[in-house]
Amino acid sequence: MPKVTRCSVMRTTLAWAALACAPLAAADWLVEAPDDTTRFERLESYLGGFSAAMWETHHRYELLHEALTVDNPELAVYHWEKIKSAIQGGYMKRPGRQANSDALFLDETWPAVHEALASDDEETRWNAFMRARSACMGCHVAEDVEFMNRQRLFTDLTAPED
Repeated sequence: MPKVTRCSVMRTTLAWAALACAPLAAADWLVEAPDDTTRFERLESYLGGFSAAMWETHHRYELLHEALTVDNPELAVYHWEKIKSAIQGGYMKRPGRQANSDALFLDETWPAVHEALASDDEETRWNAFMRARSACMGCHVAEDVEFMNRQRLFTDLTAPED
């Protein structure tokens, strides 16, 4: 057993005090900002830009594919609706992304895919998924991030082959 000294007691006490204060400091990262401008800057940084919306979209796209794979169209529709919300939230933060998002994805593709995902026909749902995939990839090209299309999300997650 290590020898207890005044120095080791002091180190332990300081360590516990630091741990006890750390959550308070972390919890007050926004409230204790010096002014509203700093608070808003911190919120903007924390919430991220369009890439944060695309991260959620990526995740929900995978879940959409999984829902179709296990023949759960209700879940597929749910994730499809959340994808729309994520994209709209993204261009609220980055308005420059709205034109292509709307034109290539939300205005025509999104409602058509939404309707098809609710279909009783499995082939119709998978065709809708592939249409969504094409719209995503087209938007990436239009936004000069075509390299996004060269990832497992688009190369592996496709409709099943007969």
